Amino acid sequence: MRVIRLTSVLAVSLAANLTAIYAQSNKIEWTAAEKPIIEKIRTLRSLSDDQRTLTTRQLALDIRDLPPGPHQLMLAESLASLVTEGDPGAVTLQAVAVTLAQALKGAPANDRASNGFSMLAQLVRYEGVHVPAEDPRLAEAIAKLEADDHARDEANFTLTDLAGKSWSLKELRGKVVLVNFWATWCPPCRKEMPDLDALYQRFAPKGLVILAISDEDAAKVQPFIAEHHITYPILLDPGRKVNEMFRVEGIPKSFVYNREGKLAAEAIDMRTQKQFLEMLSRAGLD
Repeated sequence: MRVIRLTSVLAVSLAANLTAIYAQSNKIEWTAAEKPIIEKIRTLRSLSDDQRTLTTRQLALDIRDLPPGPHQLMLAESLASLVTEGDPGAVTLQAVAVTLAQALKGAPANDRASNGFSMLAQLVRYEGVHVPAEDPRLAEAIAKLEADDHARDEANFTLTDLAGKSWSLKELRGKVVLVNFWATWCPPCRKEMPDLDALYQRFAPKGLVILAISDEDAAKVQPFIAEHHITYPILLDPGRKVNEMFRVEGIPKSFVYNREGKLAAEAIDMRTQKQFLEMLSRAGLD
């Protein structure tokens, strides 16, 4: 199986991770050098795409210049949690990865370091960055990603959409299927939905099926979909059984299956329309 990886560095839910970091940051005595960094990270999502990329790259260098320790690692993880929303480019991804690797060097074995190695492993495996593989914890994190990918390649499910129609993944062979995990409360999910809908309308006649899966209640999802005029199928996953099957811990995440039912591309973060087109091309749809 040849799979192109276009993913994020989320080891846990992005919202939960950033909320925890910011909550902790309010209790920390930041140095004069650290204070402007945490404030810039907080406002990254408010910047234009070009400004965000340049600011992210500079933040990676600024964090790298800080003294080693838990503050540096917290800031490096926070930046890594945001870097692959959209398309920051290889240079920016590499800069953030090098900064995170430096912050993890010699880090004690604790939850923060474990989370950091998981983030770094995803950058290495899925985004093509290069960092020294000196710590065995990085190899362990990469091995877990390999197991996750195998589970996703073999996954099957049957869920019902908002209109009451039942959908089964493995019964859609012959189609190119994009499985998208999302939620109404998720800003990156909402940002990519118009592009997904445009692609659905463009490629549905050529065999594209989009199955967008939410673990929220229909009473919350239905008004949102109607308000935003989304036309692709919205499936409900009560109890998060399919989320767990796909080992989804952060959203948005997307998985593209080719016409033979094999995983061909995946994105574990928000994607631009251009990036989605690249994923569909890997599944033979262009």
